[in-house]
Amino acid sequence: MRFSKMLITKTEDKDMADKNKNVIVTGAAGFAGANLVMELLDNETDVYAVVRPGSSHNTRLEEIDSDNLHIIPLEMDELERLPSEIFERFPELSDEDASFDSFFHLMWGGDRNDFEVQKVNVEGSLHAVRAASIMGCRRFIGIGSQAEYGATDKIMTETLAPSPITAYGSCKAAACYMTKSLCASLGIEWVWGRIFSLIGRFEPRGRMIPDLLDRAQNGMKMNLSSCRQSWNYLDARDCARALIAISTKGVSGEIYNITDGSCLTLRQYVERANRWMLARSGHMAELTYGDDPDPFISLKPDGNKLYTDTGWQPKVEFETSLKDYCDNL
Repeated sequence: MRFSKMLITKTEDKDMADKNKNVIVTGAAGFAGANLVMELLDNETDVYAVVRPGSSHNTRLEEIDSDNLHIIPLEMDELERLPSEIFERFPELSDEDASFDSFFHLMWGGDRNDFEVQKVNVEGSLHAVRAASIMGCRRFIGIGSQAEYGATDKIMTETLAPSPITAYGSCKAAACYMTKSLCASLGIEWVWGRIFSLIGRFEPRGRMIPDLLDRAQNGMKMNLSSCRQSWNYLDARDCARALIAISTKGVSGEIYNITDGSCLTLRQYVERANRWMLARSGHMAELTYGDDPDPFISLKPDGNKLYTDTGWQPKVEFETSLKDYCDNL
């Protein structure tokens, strides 16, 4: 089912709404981005949403009925034009009293192993910081990834040195340090949120959980790796609330793991999803487990810092995330 002119309603968190009066979100129609935009609108925030021109995902935002949502189509390599685009369309925002609070930079693209493409994302991130400076943003919130940590059997605290093994992870780590330095030189507050594995509303097809649910619903076979690795799934709506929390309550200059720190084996998650689909549809997948994947990525994130500094806690259960995904296909 698609969203048809979704009405955005106010939530209880007035503190977030007050502190985020005007915000910018790049990558706003993506999986994490669209959930963030909807959460911000729930908080009665004015959102200036930067999307890729012509993306089929843009309908996620175009179907939202809210006067607080303003969609701006721009490619990653065009982000240096963002201030002029916004001030031309919304001249009232050039007034210092109407300046922006937070700049959430989620836009990122390209093959994860293509260094040339991934380097464009790093340069685009620096354009985003410069745009945030020109528009008077108080804080830049950069979005990182568990890929920055690489393949490690250590607990992933924010003090663990990055050891990425892909072009994607390497360039995310580079963007982390480069945007931090540039923000410092421009006098902008900076925080970095490292996302692990998200599920729920708007999750793209082709990932493990969507594929599993599709096969389970049709009673099909599915071949998997050993699924022995430790994993951490978080609902995309909880991720959105965490990003808002670090924008308003996070300590400037800090990195935050976007996780509650709870882990199961990937096999446990798979079995739960399969049983859930059996209860929903009367069908389940016939699962075959194989060898360990190479590289063997096992997630053991620590979420204490996020909780200590912001008080954030997840609200959405795993099975609710599965339902949200299926209900919004």
